[in-house]
Amino acid sequence: MAEFTLYTAETAPEEAKPLLADSVAAFGMLPNLHAIMAEAPTLLKGYQVLHELFQKTSFNAQELTVVWQSINVEHNCHYCVPAHSGIAAAMKVDQDIVDALVNKTPLANPKLEVLRETTLAMTRERGVISDEQIETFFAAGYGKQQLLEIIVGLSQKVMSNYTNHLADTPVDEAFKKYVK
Repeated sequence: MAEFTLYTAETAPEEAKPLLADSVAAFGMLPNLHAIMAEAPTLLKGYQVLHELFQKTSFNAQELTVVWQSINVEHNCHYCVPAHSGIAAAMKVDQDIVDALVNKTPLANPKLEVLRETTLAMTRERGVISDEQIETFFAAGYGKQQLLEIIVGLSQKVMSNYTNHLADTPVDEAFKKYVK
């Protein structure tokens, strides 16, 4: 496996330095994922932009968590699953939702379960999902906007999950308590 560098604000490529400063400002720390992504500043910038945009979608904190964690768990991301468990706690998402997502058990809320099922279908089938799945999604109360917004979250998670697979990114101290 290739060894990747955990850059700091001082050691990062020049183009990445302001991006890492943005990460510290946003998270109160430099996440190891961002320290790795600094190797390719365009990747880090793209990830940051998608993260910000996904949070501006019509999804609430629970729904954001369902999309993020469904993809993280499906991709078996050793870094993002605990990181987003910590983020969910900070967002005050019910721990039962996080536990169900991480443990791959059905969500108690039927609408959130449909969101998870649709997100997983999109992830597994690379966006080619059945008309039946789309109708179930719409019947749950979601619309075309939310169907398309899943793609924003999925795009963000591909960037982070794949980076973590390549780099074997160490889990940040702040998220280690969420490792299962």
